[in-house]
Amino acid sequence: MRLRGGEFVPSIGPEHLRPLSEFKYLNAENVSRYRLIMRIFYENHMRLRYWLRPLDVHGAVLETGLIPGYTVEQCEQDLQVLHEWGNLECQQDKAKSTSIEEFKKKRFRYQMTAVAVEIERLLNALEQVQGYGGELDATPLETIARILRDIRERAQEMSRAESFAVWKELMDRFRRLHENAVDYYAQISSAKAEALMQTEAFLAFKEDLRRYLQQFALGLQQFGAQIEGTLRALSSDVVEAFLSSVTWGEMEIPNLEDRREFDERMVAHREEWRSLEGWFIGLDGDDSEVVKLERATKEAIGRVVRQALALQEQARAGVSRRRDLSYLARWFMSLDSIAEAHRLGAAVFGLYVPRHFQGEPPRSTDSADCSMWDEAPVFRALSPKTRGPRQRLAVSPVRDRAVQKAKATEAWHQAQANARDVERRWLREGTFSMAEFDELTVEDRGLLLQWVSRALSRADRRFRSPEGYQIRVEIPEHGERHCIVFSDGEMEMPNFKFYIWREHR
Repeated sequence: MRLRGGEFVPSIGPEHLRPLSEFKYLNAENVSRYRLIMRIFYENHMRLRYWLRPLDVHGAVLETGLIPGYTVEQCEQDLQVLHEWGNLECQQDKAKSTSIEEFKKKRFRYQMTAVAVEIERLLNALEQVQGYGGELDATPLETIARILRDIRERAQEMSRAESFAVWKELMDRFRRLHENAVDYYAQISSAKAEALMQTEAFLAFKEDLRRYLQQFALGLQQFGAQIEGTLRALSSDVVEAFLSSVTWGEMEIPNLEDRREFDERMVAHREEWRSLEGWFIGLDGDDSEVVKLERATKEAIGRVVRQALALQEQARAGVSRRRDLSYLARWFMSLDSIAEAHRLGAAVFGLYVPRHFQGEPPRSTDSADCSMWDEAPVFRALSPKTRGPRQRLAVSPVRDRAVQKAKATEAWHQAQANARDVERRWLREGTFSMAEFDELTVEDRGLLLQWVSRALSRADRRFRSPEGYQIRVEIPEHGERHCIVFSDGEMEMPNFKFYIWREHR
C-alpha cells in the first residue's frame, strides 16, 4: 500500500499480474507425486539438509509407501519438471564421478528455491487451520506505547542497529495486533459462531466471553489514547531522523536477495510509519482503527448479552407447567370454602398484575371496610383479538410540521454557533488559571470541564482541538482549590492552569 492524496492505494504493477509457475505442482496431473517430493525436500530443508540426489529422493518416496512401484526414472523426470517450474534448483554432482564417462552423464543434485520453501510453509500452516483463530490481547498496545515513548525520548541517542531492532519490534507488534484482532472478530462473526450462539451450550462461557471482550476494550481505551498522544507529540524531524537511522541499520545487514537502495527502503519505511499513524490517529477526519475496534468490541459485547438473554427467555418459555397447574386445580377443587381458596390463591399467585381502565366506575358504597368481593361487578367492552375484519379507525390527515422543524433547526444552528464563539473566546486567552475568574457562565463551565476531562485522560495532559490548538492542563501541585459562581449555583474545583498555543507542523 502507498499514499496518494492522503488515501491508501494498492501498490500493484505488471509483476503482480504474471502467472506463477511455482504453483503448478499443486494441481498438475501427477500432483500426488509432486507434492510428496516437495514435502520430502521441505522436511530435509528444515533439518538443514539442503541438497538431495535423485536416489535420496527415490528412497524417501518408497519409505513412505504412498506410491508403490515408483522407479528412479520417474523420480528423475519429476525432479526435472519441478526444476523447470521453478520449484527446485539443480547443480551437477561432481563428487561421485570416478571416471570421465560418469562425469559426462551429468548427475545432478537438487535444492528447494526460496519461493518453494514459502509455498510449503504456507501449505503446512493451512493444514493446521481450523477456523479464523486470532485473539484480543492488549499487551501489544502496551508494548507499542512503550516503544513510541522510547523513540520520542531517545531517538537521537540510538545507534543504527538499535534503531533497526526497535523498528522491527514495533512493526511486529503492530502487525500481530491488527491481524489477531481482525481474525478474532471474523471468528465471532462467522456462521459457526452464530450457530453456537443459538444453542444452550453458549450460556456456559457467555460470561467469560463478555469479560474477555470488556478487558480488551479497557486496554484500547487506556493505551490507545497514550499512543495517539505520543504520535502527535513526535515532530516530523524526529520521525525522519529515526527512519533514516532504521534504514541505515537495515542496510548494514548483508542480504543477497534484497538489493534495494537507500531511497527505496526509506520510502517503504515512511509508508509503514504512515500506516501506523493512520491506524491510531486516523486520516482526513476519518475515525482511527482504534475507535472502530473499540466500537466493534462494544457491539460484540451487546450482541453476546442480547443473545444470552434471548436463550434464557426461550428456555423459560419452553418449560411446561401443565402438571403443576393440574395439581393446583385439584387442590382448589378439594377446598370447602371460598375463604380457604382466597388464602391458597394468595400463597400461590401473590398479587395479580393490575390492569388499568380509564374512568371511575360507579360504586355501590363509599365505605372503606367494604371488600371488592362484596361490590357489584363492572362490565367493560373489550375488542376481540381475531383475524377477521376490524372496525375502521378514523383517518386523520398528516400535519405539516415544516415550521416547527425549521425553528428547531435554526435553534440548533444558533446553539452550535454560540458554542463555537465560546470556544474561540477561550482559545484566545492563551495561559490562564481558574483562580483568575470568580464568575462564569454555564456555557463556559461546560467547555472548561470538557477540556479538563480530555486532558486528564492522557498521560501528557494535553490534546489537540479541532481548531488546531494544543491545550495542556496543569494540576495544582499543592491541591489549591477555587470557588466559581454560575447562574445555577456555585462550584468548587482544583485551581487548574491552562496553556493554549497554536500548533505549527
